[in-house]
Amino acid sequence: MRFKVRSECKNSNATDHSQWVEASVPPKGVPGTAAVGLSCVWHNLEYMLCMWHPGENASSDTNYSLFYWFDGLERHKECKNYSVSQGSFECAFNFTFPQAANRYPLISILIRDDSENVMPVCKTENPTTLVKPATPTIAKLSYVNNGIHLQWSESGFIPANCLSYEVRYHNGDLTTAQTIQVKFNSTSIPSVDPNSKYTFQVRAQPKVECYSSKFYSEWSEERSIGENPNSAFNFILIITIPLIVTVSTIILLVYLKRLKILILPPIPDPREILKRMFGEQNEDPQVGTKLIGELICGAGICKLSLFFLIPSISKPT
Repeated sequence: MRFKVRSECKNSNATDHSQWVEASVPPKGVPGTAAVGLSCVWHNLEYMLCMWHPGENASSDTNYSLFYWFDGLERHKECKNYSVSQGSFECAFNFTFPQAANRYPLISILIRDDSENVMPVCKTENPTTLVKPATPTIAKLSYVNNGIHLQWSESGFIPANCLSYEVRYHNGDLTTAQTIQVKFNSTSIPSVDPNSKYTFQVRAQPKVECYSSKFYSEWSEERSIGENPNSAFNFILIITIPLIVTVSTIILLVYLKRLKILILPPIPDPREILKRMFGEQNEDPQVGTKLIGELICGAGICKLSLFFLIPSISKPT
């Protein structure tokens, strides 16, 4: 850490002062244990969110604490809202000033551990370079004079004259999305196709006249107006395709069943054939003639052989 000190006459109108005297104090702790990648964002002039990663030589049980101070605080404060996600540390704390404020004090951030083995890290930031506006909400979307008029919400903390906006819209094809710059919280798109569906998103950015930040807000949720001409056709397809598949499946099953009967016909019962040919009486009780049948089937073809068995009749002596 480096410190600079100089003296000046307090009770005099003179503006002379001494030269700066600088002194350096090396931080305590093991090298490589200090927090790395410290970055902070001032969300909508309401709260500050700081993020960092553990040092490469820090142990897994290192318990980092964040302290902050700015001109106007009697003593430093500790951030209380910690969270850890996938090895990344976060902490958020309230950071607000009266809306009439034109200048903001520098803020100093200190991250350290209770153990003296962990090196502390300190960073001083100009908060106006960290401002990120709140995400706008599209409140109104309507057709006006062959065009589309849209209006969105303003931030309740950042003055309206300190924000500019970007509007992104497309009429169904994301590759043809257009972006326009807007100074206020409303705009109109002239000469639109009434038979097309238009989708809009908005995001905000601080003006350089007020803040030195380059952070944009997140894009707003999409809002659409108009009907997609292909929506009715798509609905018909959704209904028709399952119906066609069902009918085709039923027809195919019926065809396969008939084809199976033609290729593999049922094997007839020889006894039933004989009954149909000769009736129930297939024997002569006086002569004793018997009808014998043999059915031979192979390779899907059946052959029926019939012959009579006549027993010998002895003559009387």
